Amino acid sequence: MDGFDPLESFGPDVAARYDDDLRGDEDQTVDFLVEVADGRRVCEFAIGTGRIAVPLAARGVDVCGIDQSEAMLDRLRQRTADISVVRGDMTTDGPDGHFGLIYLVYNTIGNVLTQQGQVAVFRNAAARLLPDGVFVIESATPWQTFGRSQFVEAEYVGSDSVVLDVNRFDPSTQLLSENHVQISAEGIRLGPIAQRLTTPAELDLMAQLAGLRLVERWGGWLRELFTGESPRHVSVWSR
Repeated sequence: MDGFDPLESFGPDVAARYDDDLRGDEDQTVDFLVEVADGRRVCEFAIGTGRIAVPLAARGVDVCGIDQSEAMLDRLRQRTADISVVRGDMTTDGPDGHFGLIYLVYNTIGNVLTQQGQVAVFRNAAARLLPDGVFVIESATPWQTFGRSQFVEAEYVGSDSVVLDVNRFDPSTQLLSENHVQISAEGIRLGPIAQRLTTPAELDLMAQLAGLRLVERWGGWLRELFTGESPRHVSVWSR
């Protein structure tokens, strides 16, 4: 995407409104992770504002995290001082120690824009897992996107504003350039993001390169059956 810098994509403006429109499945996410953690120490890659980590900690889970955005981490610190965080790159960095669960949710693996970088995320996670630890990723499946080079979808249509999701996909790099465009009487607000889309099978190969193997794959946090029609997957890898 022309003019897009991943390191600046989650700055103060995004952090300030990041939790305004929750997806609605946060409780399901937390329930799943509590069960998988099974009382062990937990680390969230790309912890952000703590959308998941804060309610997870409220359930008694010892959780810490890493994020590259200082603005997102500032929002988390405003919510709680009980969660230890470090600023860094999830391809190489992380909190000290080893974990029974490391998780990465909400398509965030795609924020790493190269295959090499995504493999590095798996290797970094694997190096920080306890011998019986697991790595969990939740991500959208790219079935429909792979068949389109560009498209626009109406995310919201109201009497006072509209939000358009404008996309261009490059199959040679698997990069999706996306901009959420809000148009209202107050003006136009842009929300650019770029992602490298991956199939579940490609993620399995990345896991294998990191010394991990798939143990579970579901179509959602309620352990729905994963099929070729599933719009997302929740995958669990271990040694």
